[in-house]
Order: sequence, then C-alpha cells, then structure tokens
Amino acid sequence: MTATSTAPKTAWHIEGEAVTSCNCAWGCPCQFNALPTTGFCEALVALDIERGHFGDTPLDGVRYAEVFHWDGPVHEGNGWRRVIHDGGSTPDQRAAIEALTDGTQGHGYFEIYSAMAPNALEPAVAPIELTYDHEKRQARIGIPGLAESTIEPIRNPVTGEEQRARIDLPNGFEYRVAEMGDSVHWRTSAGEHLAMEHEHTYAQFIRFDWDSDGAVR
Repeated sequence: MTATSTAPKTAWHIEGEAVTSCNCAWGCPCQFNALPTTGFCEALVALDIERGHFGDTPLDGVRYAEVFHWDGPVHEGNGWRRVIHDGGSTPDQRAAIEALTDGTQGHGYFEIYSAMAPNALEPAVAPIELTYDHEKRQARIGIPGLAESTIEPIRNPVTGEEQRARIDLPNGFEYRVAEMGDSVHWRTSAGEHLAMEHEHTYAQFIRFDWDSDGAVR
C-alpha cells in the first residue's frame, strides 16, 4: 500500500525516542530545505515506542527500524525503504507498524516518507538491540545481518571536546527539537538499494509524540 490508499483509518498514538543515522554531514542540510551533502540520501532509523496503541492493539515497548535510500534528494521521490520488526513484537503489532509506515493511517511523518519512498521491500523480522542516552548523545543500534550504528557526541576536531548542538523547528512535521550527534560508523545490508556504509556522518535524537490527528508534540 502507499499513502494514496483508501484504506480506513484507525485511531492511534505513539510516543518514545527515535535515533537516526544518515549520510549527510553534521547538521544535515535536508533539515533546512537544502540539498543533501553528497547529492543523495540514505538513512537508518530506529524507533522505541515507550507508550502507544493502534486501535485496540497495544504498542507499548515495540521497537522497529527502517532503512531508506534515495538516488537524489528525498523530495525527488522514487526512494527505497524497508521496515525491520523486532523479533519480540506480535503479528498484530507488526501489522500496525506496517499500516503506519505505509502512510495510510495519517500523520505527515509517515505520509511523506512512504510517498517519497514507494519502493518498499518485504518487511524483515530480527532482534533489534537499541540503547540510547538522549542527553549524552550516545546510542547503539544492532540488528544482526541487517544494520548497525554507533553514535557519539560531536567532538571538536582540534581539542576532542564534546560539542552540543540542537536543531529547533517550531513547525516541523517530524519533531520540534533534535539533538545532533556523530554517527561514528554505520552500515546496512537490508536488500536491493539498501546496502550502505558511512563514517562520521549526521546523527539525530528526537522525542516523538505523534497521533492519527497529525499532531507533533
């Protein structure tokens, strides 16, 4: 399905933490409506839903990841994506996540990325290791055979001192404030167009609070 589907919508709400590694330089020009650093976009996103539901399906504690690739800027579309479910999720929870990420259930975050990445590979199921500290800008994503990322704070290249920077987007469709970090090393091997490897690129930590009414809190 795509974001243009006429599937009936279900009331839902999710809140938690999202950790992202992408191939842009620190700061990620895409956050400011500029072209990507290298002319194309690739990303690994892991989401930890602390509290949530999709209709009657509870989503508390559900984790999932997505891998994305675009040959050019995201807004030019025709991208590739794949959902990776954590092995601990139930079939109903996986169906809920797929309905959300297919963009049929509302909210700009899901609608935009599904529309811009219509080439969706079959979802995968694997154990997802996700540890993060929002304040310290540290994280690790580990998905055996599919993806991994190590994120640390940005450091001054001369002194090695940690440098803290945030992006504040009062009207953002994804977040209001993001903490930036350094994706020291990350790689994926998630299928066609979704194999990538990068070092010292952009990382992002956000608190998300989204629902079927399109809210971003």
